[in-house]
Amino acid sequence: MKFSFNRINLKNIFFVFLVLLITGWSVKSQSGQLFRPGIKIFRIGTDTLIYHSEVNRQKYYNPVFSFRSRVLYFEIDTSSQPRDAVYEYFLEGLNRGFQSPTYYPVKEYTNLAYGEYIFHVRENIDHQIIDVLDYPFRILPPFYRTYLAYVFYLLFIVLLSWSVARSRNYQFAKQRYQLERLINERTHELLKEKDRTEDLLANVLPKGTADEIKTTGRATKKKFQMVTVLFSDIQGFTKIAESMNPEILIDELDKFFFHFDSVAEKYNIEKIKTIGDAYMCAGGIPEKNRTNPVEVVLAALEMQQYMIRLKQELSNKHNQVWDIRIGIHTGPVVAGVVGHKKLSYDIWGDTVNTASRMESSGEAGKINISGSTYQLVKDYFNCEYRGKMPVKYKGEIDMYFVNGIRPELSGDSMVVPGKKFITRLQLLRLQDLEEYVVTRMEEEIPHNLAFHNIKHTIQVYTIVELLGRAEGVSDEAMLLLRTAALLYDLGYLTKPDNHLEASCDYAFDLLPKYQYGEEQIKEVCKLISSTKHPYNPETLLQKIICDANYNYLGRVDFADAAALLWQEEKSRNQALTFTEWKKKMRILINKYEYHTETARKLRNVDKSEQLSLIRDMKENH
Repeated sequence: MKFSFNRINLKNIFFVFLVLLITGWSVKSQSGQLFRPGIKIFRIGTDTLIYHSEVNRQKYYNPVFSFRSRVLYFEIDTSSQPRDAVYEYFLEGLNRGFQSPTYYPVKEYTNLAYGEYIFHVRENIDHQIIDVLDYPFRILPPFYRTYLAYVFYLLFIVLLSWSVARSRNYQFAKQRYQLERLINERTHELLKEKDRTEDLLANVLPKGTADEIKTTGRATKKKFQMVTVLFSDIQGFTKIAESMNPEILIDELDKFFFHFDSVAEKYNIEKIKTIGDAYMCAGGIPEKNRTNPVEVVLAALEMQQYMIRLKQELSNKHNQVWDIRIGIHTGPVVAGVVGHKKLSYDIWGDTVNTASRMESSGEAGKINISGSTYQLVKDYFNCEYRGKMPVKYKGEIDMYFVNGIRPELSGDSMVVPGKKFITRLQLLRLQDLEEYVVTRMEEEIPHNLAFHNIKHTIQVYTIVELLGRAEGVSDEAMLLLRTAALLYDLGYLTKPDNHLEASCDYAFDLLPKYQYGEEQIKEVCKLISSTKHPYNPETLLQKIICDANYNYLGRVDFADAAALLWQEEKSRNQALTFTEWKKKMRILINKYEYHTETARKLRNVDKSEQLSLIRDMKENH
């Protein structure tokens, strides 16, 4: 019995051992598969994914995560693994190698930087290391580290730099504006002070003389051949001064002299000085002119009328009556500045002494002029001959009383100049303008202007007067015509290719200085511009100036004029050929017809002869 029991136990033990052995091999043989667990749960930030399904493995393999999902949680599937399995983790891109083994099938990473990563997991079972998983993934950089962000940064830096630059420029501009405003204010103050100083200096010295002193520190003395000196003196001033309050006396004198100053300025007369009750002024200085005798006599008449009106007012009030004597003489003087600290502009010469004698030899309320002055003004004023009067140190001198303007030249009264008077005076003043223009053209005309030079100007200036007189042009129209002819070539000094416009500019600049009115200047410019279209002038004056300008087309010296014209054209326009110029001249000769009867009568040579001359003309003629 016992034996059987043992036999049964041994059998049973062997059977169990065999089962265990078979089971153990089975487990061991299966461990190669069971001990390769995958990721069970994969959490990205707050999102949890069940990763062990095949679909999810393919879907989420090598994923790309945003920078906000930098918390990664890995949980390993351990359902088929032994309890004693250990795990080693390695995040390539963060760690340098596998970390220490751990029994925990969980790994969490936080605050990962952006970049490429590979998550490695391996298991250690019975000291046998088995790679379980290589899981690549990528974390995107934050927006502020993307290429688009860098573009924005660049744009921002550019805009910031531009804004800073603009701001700095604005600040600099603001500072510059404030500085310029301050400078302008200071400059304006200085200019005002300078103007006040110059005005004060101008009241003492003539402008040209003052400018010379400011520039060179001294003023040169000049001799003038024709200066008209005026002296005035109050009749019986000594007795008046003895019986009159000094303050009232000075106020009255100041009132007289203030009016005399305004009259002198009106007629372009230079005040020289006052000595007590004597007032002295002179015309023709510091700028010489031919009209100063007439202008000084006009000023004397106006001063005389002022004193007559004042005399009537005072006599009605039973006050002290004032009366003046005026003496005038014309001749040469020397003018200049005397003194070093208190400067004084004065004139010297026998003319000054004679003018003083004219005043002392005159009568109260009368204008006494010398014979030399009379010869210069007799065509403008009615003068009463006094005969030869004895003058201290001078002997006997012819003297005249001026009684007023000639009736045919007067306006509303015998002391007011009329339109004819003013025109005649302007014609006299035209001679000063003529002298200025001729001198300037002689000094400044370019050498290449072989035709339109001073000779041409004088020819046109002379011919317009000839044609104007023959055509019955009035003195006023003659003034405008001669002025236009005189200025016609002046524009060649600055704008040879547009000389008509330049000549008009000269007219607006020069003529006001010679007392031309605005309407007169405009008419002068119309006459100058009419020569631009010489074939159809509208008015008689335009016809005359066109005929005078093209007078050379009918003269016997046309050949010489044509040669000079070609020489000038060639120097101004190198591209113009001789053949082209000859063609232009033939067109001009054929087309131009003299517009005035006088010009047609004065024509010396027929058109056909001039055309033949141009046709046969040689370039080197």
